[in-house]
Formats: sequence, C-alpha cells, structure tokens
Amino acid sequence: MLIEQPAAYLRWLYPHALWRMNPEERAVYLTFDDGPIPEATPFILDTLARYGIKATFFMVGDNVRKYPELFRRVVAEGHRVGNHTFNHIGGLRWLSKNYLANTMKTLEIMEEAYGDADRAPLEASILPPLFRPPHGWMRGLQYLALRRQGYTIVMWDLVTRDYSRNLTADEVFANVRQYARPGSIITFHDSLRSIDKLKKVLAPSLEWLQGEGYAFKTI
Repeated sequence: MLIEQPAAYLRWLYPHALWRMNPEERAVYLTFDDGPIPEATPFILDTLARYGIKATFFMVGDNVRKYPELFRRVVAEGHRVGNHTFNHIGGLRWLSKNYLANTMKTLEIMEEAYGDADRAPLEASILPPLFRPPHGWMRGLQYLALRRQGYTIVMWDLVTRDYSRNLTADEVFANVRQYARPGSIITFHDSLRSIDKLKKVLAPSLEWLQGEGYAFKTI
C-alpha cells in the first residue's frame, strides 16, 4: 500500500501537488505515463474511445519527438497532456537547473510536433501545464522551480503497478478494485513493460469502475 496508495506523510513532501481530487465527488482521473509509443498508446486510445473516456497522458519529450503523429492523435481525441521530462530522468540525480531545462525542452517539442495546425486544440490540451516527476521523486528546489514556472505538479492516489514484473495482470486489476476511491488519480503506463498487462486489464478496469458508479474526468 505504500506504493499503490501513498501514505499521508509521503504526500506532505510535496504539499501543493495534486495527489487526489475532490473526495466528495464519485469520479476518478485516469493518467498514463511514459508514452507515446506505437506499441502501447494506440491500444490505449482505442480502448478509451470505445468507452467514451478521456484521460491525462504524461509524456516523455523524446517519445513525442520520435512519434509526433501519436502526440497529435492524443490531442485530437480530446485528452489532456502533461510533461514527464524529456528523457524520463530522476530528479534526485540532476542539478535543479538541468532538470528544469530538460523539462522545458519537452514543452518545446510538443509545440514543434503540432506544427502549423490550428493551435486551439493544442492549447486546450497542454495549458495550464501539468508535470509529473518520473519515479515520483524530485528535489525540493526542482519542485519549487516548476511551480514558479506555472506548472501544477500531479502525483497519484493509486498507482496500479502495471509496470511491475512481479505482478500479474490479475494482481494489477486487484489493485484497481482495492484502492480506487472517489477523487482517485489513477496511474497506468503506456510503456513496453505495461502493455501486455494493460491488454488484459484496462477494459475490465474501466468496466468495473463504471459499474461502481464512477465518472471519468481529466485533470
């Protein structure tokens, strides 16, 4: 539970970050980290579209650079997009100025990937800017610097651990059922390590949440 649903003392490390949305509203907020990649993101988008659900994608800038068409598809389908650094870097190993520069590069790449198309859908997707630190950690100065840049820091109330080689798809699904609650920010991953489990778990998770009366919202 320390990982799946962080304890209160861990949330105090970043007191102005979003860990959970309104607990009085029966809604959840799906998020997907680490994409976009062709092996995972299209499946996720197709599944979300089938259920009429929008989500928030925290993207690695280098993946946006390599697969701009996937980035544009996410935006075109009305999903929210957040920043997950350019190289999926851990903040504890980087100087704050370099970490911030790496993050800013991602926003530049997103704007370049969208090209000369109508800017309104892009701005609706990326503004105001959202940021999630890879691995869930960053230095205090990095946290403060990003907030000064206007970023909202988004953590999670439930991480499914779909990336874990130690968990089966059934165990990932069990995490969703055990820890989801009103206002939960739920984290999946559009990554190579997660996609095999997601192909078994994503649709049943959406159906179970709908059956429990949850609405789906973007951050």
